[in-house]
Amino acid sequence: MYGNPPGQRPQIQFGMTGGPPPRDILILLAVLFGTFSLSHLGARGLIEWLMLTPRVWQSFAVWQVVTYPFVGYGAPSIWFLLELLILFWFGKDVYRRLGRANFWRLVAWTTIPAAAVAVVLQLFIDRDVWAAFPLLQGQRILLAVFIAAFATLFGQATIYLFFVLPVKARWFIWIEILFAFVAMLGTEPRDFAGFAGICVAVGMAYSMCTPGGFNRVWSRWVLMAKQKQYRSQLERERKKRGFRVIDGEGRGDGPRDPWVN
Repeated sequence: MYGNPPGQRPQIQFGMTGGPPPRDILILLAVLFGTFSLSHLGARGLIEWLMLTPRVWQSFAVWQVVTYPFVGYGAPSIWFLLELLILFWFGKDVYRRLGRANFWRLVAWTTIPAAAVAVVLQLFIDRDVWAAFPLLQGQRILLAVFIAAFATLFGQATIYLFFVLPVKARWFIWIEILFAFVAMLGTEPRDFAGFAGICVAVGMAYSMCTPGGFNRVWSRWVLMAKQKQYRSQLERERKKRGFRVIDGEGRGDGPRDPWVN
């Protein structure tokens, strides 16, 4: 949907785009840091109404599938700041490549389906478990989306894994899924639903950033829906007015007039 033109490769090195940081990215990081701070300053109850929790089905808090990516999550440690730094590195390049409207469309079309899949799957696993989807919360789902988008848009860029090992960006789609799987093994109870949500978000990001990927599938769905609606409307009119519908090949309910083309 937002991929590179055919035959073109992006001329970019990871983290080396010039210019001031995009304002939207800075605001996003500020929101994540602010909600993270509030959750550890006595406002945990309020923040949990914005996180993705079993309240989605227990209290019909459906807004959580929209708000949860913007709630900073985790224990107070240097790792949270490192996650924000990595989010900034990937996010700013993806933002500059897609533009503001497509960037936020990417966020919406990846995080909302990911939350929906995780919630439905959790209902089948154990609806009473208050696991809070630790793999999926806040900056973690955004990291999965931005890394997958960067790996798709700038597949030839080189990223130094652990700041040492050079790896082509396109391999980071599989690397981040592997990391998410290992992280899932470390959760108790196992966050299978969160891992499934991560996989959905990564798949959606890849499809949306691949030329003709998501856009082609979406256009086909829209066309099929319109055709079905048109046929239903035509059938209703036929029954209502007693019309006899003849298709373009003349295979109607009766013989075709040879003088009609």
